Amino acid sequence: QVQLVESGGGLVQPGGSLKLSCAASGMIFKFYAMGWFRQAPGKERELLAAIGTSGRRTYYSDSVQGRFTISRDNSKNTVNLQMDILKPEDTAVYICAAASGIGDTMYLRSGSYGYWGQGTQVTVSS
Repeated sequence: QVQLVESGGGLVQPGGSLKLSCAASGMIFKFYAMGWFRQAPGKERELLAAIGTSGRRTYYSDSVQGRFTISRDNSKNTVNLQMDILKPEDTAVYICAAASGIGDTMYLRSGSYGYWGQGTQVTVSS
């Protein structure tokens, strides 16, 4: 069965960096668009970044544009999220998701994603 397993979360000081990884199994990874979401207590799940199947097309939300970078390695079945200039408001559970689709499409709605990881906690605090 499809599994998405996130890693790389932790505690970091404001202004610091973290790199999250999501390892996929049970799927032909290169045929899936991927996304990174986050969910903070009391808030709705938020799409942060999305990437098409080839890795050439990317999307970022306004809240992370210029600070976060999404990338994928289809040879390793992984999608990464490099997070720089972290802020306390970035504190949340970070979740990767996969969406099967056509071509190199990116998906910007959570309902388009059929597979979800369990998430990894990121805490930004001094």
